[in-house]
Amino acid sequence: MVKKIGILTSGGDCGGLNAVVRAATLRAVNQYKWKVLGIKDGTLGLLKDPLDVIELTPSNFDGNLMRMGGTFLGTNNKGNPSKEKIIAGFKHLGLDALIGIGGDGSMKILQDLTKMGGINFVGIPKTIDNDVKHNELSIGYDTAVDVATSALDMLQPTAASHRRAMILEVMGRDAGHIALNSGVA
Repeated sequence: MVKKIGILTSGGDCGGLNAVVRAATLRAVNQYKWKVLGIKDGTLGLLKDPLDVIELTPSNFDGNLMRMGGTFLGTNNKGNPSKEKIIAGFKHLGLDALIGIGGDGSMKILQDLTKMGGINFVGIPKTIDNDVKHNELSIGYDTAVDVATSALDMLQPTAASHRRAMILEVMGRDAGHIALNSGVA
């Protein structure tokens, strides 16, 4: 019996999303012979008529795709979509499970939806903020620290030559992990 799983990215984008989608797809298809459906634009793909999904196979993941930032599936972090319609979309696809890649808000929403719909769910935390509860390291965080560290390395000689202090503002919402770790680096 062939299992069918869905995979979606939700919330903001960050480095590493395409690699995670690729890894999950390759393992599911090559090792377990499962069918994988990529759901476009997060849960919005489940609200469209027809549903906006693509079958993912190893041939989807060429070298160009792996160099792209963001997510080729698209994502969404706006709106308050109908829970019932999203669950109906899951059911219409006949999924045995869903893999959701998202931050703290997305994980909460997807966990509630899949629980309500009786859908098996695996959450993969991703956020540059590195603030997903009960998680040590999120997809995207290392890239954000690397970019901030590079920016600091480039600012330092200019600040020194002009005898000035410069401030680099980084993202992180309520967490200061990027600022702390890039500053230390």
